[in-house]
Amino acid sequence: MSEPVRLSKRLIEQLGCSRREAELYIEGGWVTVDGVVVEQPQFKVDQQAVELLPGANAEALDPVTLLLNQPAGVDMDTARASINMASLSETHREGVRPLHGHFTRLTCSAPLERGASGLQVFTQDWRVTRKIEADLRRLEQEYIIEVRGETTPQALERLARGATRNDRELPKAKASWQNETHLRLALKNPQPGQISEICAYLRLEILSMRRIRLGGVSMGKLPVGNWRYLAGTERF
Repeated sequence: MSEPVRLSKRLIEQLGCSRREAELYIEGGWVTVDGVVVEQPQFKVDQQAVELLPGANAEALDPVTLLLNQPAGVDMDTARASINMASLSETHREGVRPLHGHFTRLTCSAPLERGASGLQVFTQDWRVTRKIEADLRRLEQEYIIEVRGETTPQALERLARGATRNDRELPKAKASWQNETHLRLALKNPQPGQISEICAYLRLEILSMRRIRLGGVSMGKLPVGNWRYLAGTERF
C-alpha cells in the first residue's frame, strides 16, 4: 500500500511542473481532489483523483481588499479573524472566487473609532494602504449616529462653517437628520473623541454610531458581520 503524499508532490508527478508552480496552482484554487477544490499544498492524498481545472494558471494571487460590516463591540483582531468563506455576503458571491489566501496578511486601513460599528477596511494591497494613508486628511467619512436629545437647525448649520466647544475648535462637518433618532454626519479624518465632541456640542447623547462610507467607497447593503470584495471600479 502506498504512503499518502503531499498534494503538491502528486501534482508535480502528474504535470511535470516545478514545486513552485504546483504550489501556485493549488493556492490559486485550481486543483481538485475527488472533485473538491483543495488550496493547501501540504494536503495529503493517496488514491484520490487529482485534477487541474480548466483555465488554470500558475500565478501568485493578486492582492485583495475586503470590506467588512463590523459589529458593535468587536475589536479589530476579532473582526479580522471573522473574515472567512462563511461570512462572505450572500448577495456579493456572484462573479468572485473566494480563496483562503485572501484571508492572510490583511492589514486594517483607517480603523474605526473605538465603539463604532460599520465599514472596516482590510487589505493585502500596499497600494490601497498607501493611497488611504496619503489621502486620509482629505477623505470624507460618513457616519449614521443614533442619538438621544434635541438640537437646533442653527447648530447643525454652524458645524459646516466651523464651531468651537470649550474653546476647542471642532472639525467642520455636514450634519443632517436621517430620521427622528439618527443623525447623518460627514467629516474628514475624525480623530478619536471628535464625534463625541460634536454630538456634545449639539447637546445630543450618542447611543451608537456606524460608519457607512470612507471616501468614495460606501459599505452598501452589507449585512452586519458579513464582508465583500472591493470592486475594481471602486476608489477611495
